[in-house]
Amino acid sequence: MDFALTEEQTAIFDMARAFGEEHIAPHAREWESAGEIPKVLWPKLAELGFGGLYVSEESGGSGLTRLDATLVFEALARSCVSVAAFLSIHNMCAAMLDKFGSDALKDRFLPGALTMDKVFSYALTEPGSGSDAAALKTRATRTNEGYTLTGSKAFISGGGYSDAYIVMVRTGENGPKGISAVVVEAGSQGLSFGGLEDKMGWRSQPTRQVQLDDCNISADNLLGDEGMGFTYAMSGLDGGRLNISACSLGAAQAALDATLAYMGERKAFGKSIDQFQALQFRLADMEIEMQAARVFLRQAAWKLDNASPDATKYCAMAKRFVTETGSKVADQCLQLHGGYGYLADYGIEKIVRDLRVNQILEGTNEIMRLIVARQLLAARA
Repeated sequence: MDFALTEEQTAIFDMARAFGEEHIAPHAREWESAGEIPKVLWPKLAELGFGGLYVSEESGGSGLTRLDATLVFEALARSCVSVAAFLSIHNMCAAMLDKFGSDALKDRFLPGALTMDKVFSYALTEPGSGSDAAALKTRATRTNEGYTLTGSKAFISGGGYSDAYIVMVRTGENGPKGISAVVVEAGSQGLSFGGLEDKMGWRSQPTRQVQLDDCNISADNLLGDEGMGFTYAMSGLDGGRLNISACSLGAAQAALDATLAYMGERKAFGKSIDQFQALQFRLADMEIEMQAARVFLRQAAWKLDNASPDATKYCAMAKRFVTETGSKVADQCLQLHGGYGYLADYGIEKIVRDLRVNQILEGTNEIMRLIVARQLLAARA
């Protein structure tokens, strides 16, 4: 059993961290205020191979493992969770195109996705279906040319910003077997967007409802087979949970590093506050929990890479543990900064805000507990 990263994995982490420190961190607050990440950033990330992290090398992607990918998101999230998380969404879409798309569909969309000249978003959640995703109502009606789409999607990162959307629609019966996946390009007739959502965190990611009002698409825009959309969607969730956990880990580590530096400089009662034993205990507890979270995350990623039968359970457990640990650590870091932690200049309050949603998306942490409990009970039987 070897817990050490390989030289290649260390190089991947260092490359992503250096990119974030140079190209993302200096602008993160500005982008948050503007409510948008400049699109010129994405091709720069794609030059590093980050536009198709786990797209196969045969298709022009980087062909990384899911463990490798968590290193990229952990490193980038040190600079900005919002940017790292949006890259995760795009990569999920690129991987779905590669894994399930026809040759014709891949030829049309995958090259642009890999260079990130064409940015992708993912549209599953609806105003009336979140955790119960199989209850979605957006309808795709067959026509002579393809499909007419009618419905709405909620909380879509990149809504009105991205160049294309992988949309889950109902082509058949109620329930998961009636769901298909289609690609809808920006500018399609009948595609429109709601107002910009005023969010607690991830504010540099524009989030809007996606409206489909008799939106006509070609039959060639079907991703894979009819009735397989829900299966495709679920297949990406284990990896998505790892990615979002890695974002929590990276940002919380950045907060802890900043707190260590601050406590060495901040004086109270005649000495730096890192000399008070009570506060040292807090630092120790945070370090212990962060190390436990990191090992847990990488174990879950290893299980997913090796198609372990309990990979879904471990991805759910890691997501619950790591995202809650990340938020807890970030909140403690804000507390240790005192009033300064509440100020935007120190960067801690942004991390606290950005991390909170990680306990909700990619399956709420309550759903993660449900997955774990069901598998425990099934194993007992």
